[in-house]
Amino acid sequence: MGASKTDHFTDRQNEIATLAKAIGHPARVAIIEYLLKTDKCICGDIVNELPLAQATVSQHLKELKQAGFIKGNTEGNAICYCINEKTIETLQNYFGNIFTKLEKKNNYC
Repeated sequence: MGASKTDHFTDRQNEIATLAKAIGHPARVAIIEYLLKTDKCICGDIVNELPLAQATVSQHLKELKQAGFIKGNTEGNAICYCINEKTIETLQNYFGNIFTKLEKKNNYC
């Protein structure tokens, strides 16, 4: 069996690509923004904020959790979601390095 195309890239490149893919949908961006505003919440809170069905919100939460953007802790019969700050730091460092390198360049093209 052949190697996966992702095998040709570094772990860091694959990690950033996974994160970028996870936030590649406006509903997921909205969920992240809502969690940043509220600090933590349950799925029903997000459903009330977005024009999406509960099942759709749950699927988006699952994608964000699998990518590591959010964490979920069980509280009673509900899952309480919050931002995974380590993942945000990873993106901040990645994009910060890009901005730093661009600032050092004299010519952008």
